[in-house]
Amino acid sequence: MRKSSLRRTCAALAAVTSLALAATACGGTTKEDVGKESAANASGGKADPNAALKKGLTVGFLPKQVNNPYFTTADKGGEKALKELGSTFKEVGPSSGTDTSGQVSYVNTLTQQQVDAMAVSAQDPGALCTALKQAMSNDIKVVTYDSDTKPECRNAFVSQASSEDLGRTQIQLLAEQIGYRGEIAILSAAQTATNQNAWIEFMKDELKDPKYKDMKLVKVAYGDDDAQKSFQQTQGLLQEHPQLKGIVSPTTVGIKAAAQYLSGSKYKGKVKLTGLGTPNDMRKYVKNGTVEAFELWDPARLGELAARTAVALVSGQITGKEGETFTAGGMGEYTIGKDGVISLGKPTVFDAKNIDRFDF
Repeated sequence: MRKSSLRRTCAALAAVTSLALAATACGGTTKEDVGKESAANASGGKADPNAALKKGLTVGFLPKQVNNPYFTTADKGGEKALKELGSTFKEVGPSSGTDTSGQVSYVNTLTQQQVDAMAVSAQDPGALCTALKQAMSNDIKVVTYDSDTKPECRNAFVSQASSEDLGRTQIQLLAEQIGYRGEIAILSAAQTATNQNAWIEFMKDELKDPKYKDMKLVKVAYGDDDAQKSFQQTQGLLQEHPQLKGIVSPTTVGIKAAAQYLSGSKYKGKVKLTGLGTPNDMRKYVKNGTVEAFELWDPARLGELAARTAVALVSGQITGKEGETFTAGGMGEYTIGKDGVISLGKPTVFDAKNIDRFDF
């Protein structure tokens, strides 16, 4: 067995008593020891790239929002991979895209259920740390995907692409569409979303290039990955900034809502829209002229890589240290970068010429 019966007894006791009482009952572990153990789990010890992949594992997926089509696609990719690997998939999570406290409670639940690993899309970079460290101290491997927490609070982060690539390319796409001239705005998700904020910082840095001297970022709005709020925020941006030439929305919910508003307004074809969206959501807006081009990665592949990374961690093939490599099934070989980051690859640009080749 992966954990001894004593380990299970300790974990159960920890779930119903205070940490201090449980630690005393299980041999005198202190809070400092828990912190040291979490740090050790985060760095992982020594990897054995030739270790056999374990079967019969349980991997819990915790997206930001369970009823979000993007995460549904991503997590199905994880489920498919785990089935292929002979392990069990389970998904838990809040129904709201801004429920940070709910995410904490689900991490605690997965820890109490003694899953072998969990894949988490963090709503807030710091709010989950304590819960995730507690999971790691219980010998549970933690992978973040889509949106990261702090490096010391997980074993590895599966990134959609590099934050720099995603931030800069979205500005590049919009600049081409508006002729490198005019006011622009950003329609983001939650104000605390780690991935959104990282991309936005690179967008702002990209705009410092002299070739964008005639472009001006006038506002960053937040739709909280809620369709109605994102729709209203788009309307508000155009009312507040009537000279707006373009909007970047680095969120699948936001770009779809913005496209819906623009397509039924006088701004259709005049205010350019790009960002991150799924082909199935955006197809009709590309075909009716509301959107010229947008980009994304394949979320199903992101979920698959998160699942395969989790199993590789539990199996000891990798620990999350920079420079380690592993083979993710048919996806090929991946190398772990700085701070335990694994990049899925370059984003794909979708337009009228290629959008019908994709179905997600």
